[in-house]
Amino acid sequence: MLLAVLDVGSNSAHLQIVQPRPRKPPLPVYRLKAPTLLAEEVTADGALSPAGVERVVRAVACTVEAYRRHKVDDLIPLATATIRDATNSAEIYRRVLDETGVQLRSLSGEDEARVTFAAVRRWHAPSSRLWLLDIGGMSMEVAAGAGDQPDLAVTLPLGAGLLTRRLLPDHPAGRADVERLRRHVRGVLKPVARDLARTPRPDLVVGTSKTFKQLAELTGDGERLERRALRRWVPRLAAMTPRERGKLPGVAPARARQLLAGAVTAVTAMEALDLRTLGVCPWALREGLLLRRYYELRRH
Repeated sequence: MLLAVLDVGSNSAHLQIVQPRPRKPPLPVYRLKAPTLLAEEVTADGALSPAGVERVVRAVACTVEAYRRHKVDDLIPLATATIRDATNSAEIYRRVLDETGVQLRSLSGEDEARVTFAAVRRWHAPSSRLWLLDIGGMSMEVAAGAGDQPDLAVTLPLGAGLLTRRLLPDHPAGRADVERLRRHVRGVLKPVARDLARTPRPDLVVGTSKTFKQLAELTGDGERLERRALRRWVPRLAAMTPRERGKLPGVAPARARQLLAGAVTAVTAMEALDLRTLGVCPWALREGLLLRRYYELRRH
């Protein structure tokens, strides 16, 4: 059996094909990324621009031949927050279906947090109290719990692309803009930090998503993110152009513009939650969707 997930997000349409195996991690078979680059294509009224819609359609079309060639048994086509929350999302879904035959679907932000939590739980900590942070392009998910499913799962409008577009117009960025962003992130996180403070401290804190992976590569060994090291990098990133950031170790040029917002959000979240360090997990939403579908198919 071959399963595939197509994750269509703000930077790319990412096709991942795996062969599930009982009691073992899925065996990777094939990956393909087609760029979408939607961060600058969201209009003032929340719609995806015509150019952005075309990019989504072309990116999905690029993946169709690949999953058909591999004779995938089951495809999970997911549109994440940039498309899900666009005011013209119905048009985007219709265009993709008409031109590629792929029926995109979406999860709520809270459901994305739950699925990602389950994947991280399988990878890292089957019996530990876990806190999860995930910074995407349009939103940030937070989940916490000690079981297979989180006791708390929330989504916040703190995506690195969204914050860049709304609060960091200039690059290099001025100190006032960076501080304004920090205050905004702290304010949005305050209710979540208050809720988490009422729960037992975690045995393990994990960050997922490309943002955390890039920051961990930039500041250390790629497997852990230290708050102190990240705080030192924020003014350095603010002083750089996107082109200069794109030349840093582990930084994808397509994500370089939003890296500063991701760094400020990550370090502010770690301060608000009193976290000195967190681990970075290679499994996230895509792996969670694949695992969930595999167990659904086994039950039937």
